[in-house]
Amino acid sequence: MQNVTVVGAGVIGAAIAFQLARPGASVTVIDAAGPAAQASGASFGWINASFYMDEDHFALRSAGIEAHHRLAALLNTGKARFKGCLCWEFDGPEMDAQANTLRTLGYPVEDVDAGRFAELEPNIARPPARCLRFPGEGAVDAAELSRDLLQAATALGARVITGVAVDGLATRAGRVCGVDTALGMVPADQVVIAAGTGSAALLAPFDVSLPMLRRPGLILQTRPLPPLLNHILVAPGQELRQKRDGRILAPTAASHQGDNSTDISERPDVLADLALKRVQDLIPGVAVEWETVTLAMRPVPEDGLPVIGRCGPDGAYVATMHSGVTLAALAGELVAAEMLENNPSGNAQTALLAPYRPQRFATV
Repeated sequence: MQNVTVVGAGVIGAAIAFQLARPGASVTVIDAAGPAAQASGASFGWINASFYMDEDHFALRSAGIEAHHRLAALLNTGKARFKGCLCWEFDGPEMDAQANTLRTLGYPVEDVDAGRFAELEPNIARPPARCLRFPGEGAVDAAELSRDLLQAATALGARVITGVAVDGLATRAGRVCGVDTALGMVPADQVVIAAGTGSAALLAPFDVSLPMLRRPGLILQTRPLPPLLNHILVAPGQELRQKRDGRILAPTAASHQGDNSTDISERPDVLADLALKRVQDLIPGVAVEWETVTLAMRPVPEDGLPVIGRCGPDGAYVATMHSGVTLAALAGELVAAEMLENNPSGNAQTALLAPYRPQRFATV
């Protein structure tokens, strides 16, 4: 039986732990802060493939949506909901180009006029003359999903250690033998580093280059409201969605998916007020108040693409990425299959992951 330690209890680490535990691996999850305490706990939670970097990335994200349906069936919690997305971030030729490109890639896209929009989202004050609907997209609360995955993993025998930081990888004769902590070494045959922005520091002593961008993000959450929104909405300058508990989530940055800001220079409450005004303008008939605004550093590798694969000493594996919610279910499946050398998809899985290996950052 393989003894695997997963460093990180965010949505990626939790998904990997669950999929490792299913076939019987002995799994230990370690996180200094606790489940979903970092980026996963401040995620917008959008599951989509309409935002992508290139065709390979589109294929990966599309596979990620399919994997979420498989995971939802396994967990049977009903928390991931696939009600679709309405997008009018662009208009005119830009909207045409977006729709045509996605259709060419085989992605379901519907054209929606103002009348149909009003039927789909009756609480939006000024329906756009035209928008695109992506019916296959969905959302999930990443913190809830992380906790559900860890609970399912522990039911299969996994163990979770929180409040203890991993200081580094322990090695013997060039192979991982565990992880070092201030309280001692925790033994392991293999180690998965799913520590988000902290992954690079754990690999640096082994001359593994994992350059990360600085990408802070603020997410606003309102007080609970009656059911108002049916879709994820991507309006010009504002994304928003309503959670199952009635709270509306809204990134404070316009065009959150493509936000490349390296710093946040204004106070969080000021940015939250501005985002709330944009939300209120969309649904003016309802009094909306913000409840929390949360800052997190999004784990974005230098080229914006996921980093998934073996690297450094034998037995070490890394999985870090932005859009962790979209890719979590798939990452869990693929990483567990590779680590346990159980690869039913064979060449298809290899091809899917080929562009995302950490070796692409190796210095010559």
